[in-house]
Amino acid sequence: MLFSPEVSADRLTALPSTLFPHKADTVVLKSAVRASCSIFIVKPRSPPEMVLKPGLHKKLMLLVLGVCCAFVMLERMTDFQRLGREKKPNITILLWYWPFGVPYSLSNDTCQKKHGISGCRLVDNPTQYSTADVVVFHHYELKTGIQKLPLHLPRPEYQRWLWMSLEAPQSNGDLSRYAGIFNLTLSYHPGADVTVPYGKIQKKDGNAESEVFVIPKNKTHLVCWVVSNYNNHHTRTSVYQELLKLIPVQVYGRAVKKPLSQDVLLPTISRCYFYLAFENSVYPHYITEKLWRNAFAAGTVPVVLGPPRSDYEAVAPPHSFIHVNDFDSIATLAKFLRDIAGDENRYRSYFSWRKTYSVKLYDDWRDRLCNICRVYGQLPSHKIYHTLEA
Repeated sequence: MLFSPEVSADRLTALPSTLFPHKADTVVLKSAVRASCSIFIVKPRSPPEMVLKPGLHKKLMLLVLGVCCAFVMLERMTDFQRLGREKKPNITILLWYWPFGVPYSLSNDTCQKKHGISGCRLVDNPTQYSTADVVVFHHYELKTGIQKLPLHLPRPEYQRWLWMSLEAPQSNGDLSRYAGIFNLTLSYHPGADVTVPYGKIQKKDGNAESEVFVIPKNKTHLVCWVVSNYNNHHTRTSVYQELLKLIPVQVYGRAVKKPLSQDVLLPTISRCYFYLAFENSVYPHYITEKLWRNAFAAGTVPVVLGPPRSDYEAVAPPHSFIHVNDFDSIATLAKFLRDIAGDENRYRSYFSWRKTYSVKLYDDWRDRLCNICRVYGQLPSHKIYHTLEA
């Protein structure tokens, strides 16, 4: 039997990829085998065949086999270490600090209890940094300087840093200083690694009596608006001012020194036929709690101003909202609202979707963090963001 280093090494590349999944390792192995074989073999050009020296055949076979086994064992050890990281019992998500300084209670089974997600540990103790799979940083505290990134700490090889913001790009400010730092993003935007909307609709199972929705009957105001950030340069402000000239608008919020606490917010809005779910920034897919909580959860019909109608249609039920852009003038919109409020059947038609769907709010930071574990297996393992502007 004759051995050619080139032939023997090349045959190794035909082995199953599970043995040698990394190209670099295969190259090293080929080189090692070629070198081992070359110690004993000289492949002649002529004559075409040469018989090995007596006794060398067995030694050569043992040597090549030993080299192969060594590399296979090394590869298997590497695979075992990698699988140990990927399939370990728990994924640990470390929240470096609580958004806006408001903490929630955590336990080892928070995600199991709330969402049925097993093996997901949410922690907020920085001393667990070295064992955390993902470390989460909320952008607002970084932007305001309340918190800083722990850049002085060595980052474990398997650990990924996640940038989290549910604000519109305009509110995030300059993000260039974070180039090359983060591996993952969490945002309302569908292009984020972890997408967490402010709310969503979910189909009813049809069995729970508690899910039956009843339109509030205590409607005393035609239109309501809750606003904290009143800015004359906002598009929503000019629309509101034009509406106010034509129909009554009941305004609440810090901007008019009529703040509503959480326990009275929804009951107050429920007394309105329509709610101005006006976003303070107009960006694609930016649809906030103004739609999901203030309007839908309160039991009123939202009049929306924000991204295009198509963005709302992608997430909200059909015939569940009124888009400002559907009207050629504010006067036409005002007349439409009056007409709908005066026609019970037409008004009730905006709640027909409630028979089939209910609203799920994502207003708890634990819900958002649990979503990281939900998609953990699909997250990129070696990604670095050189820009967060998108």
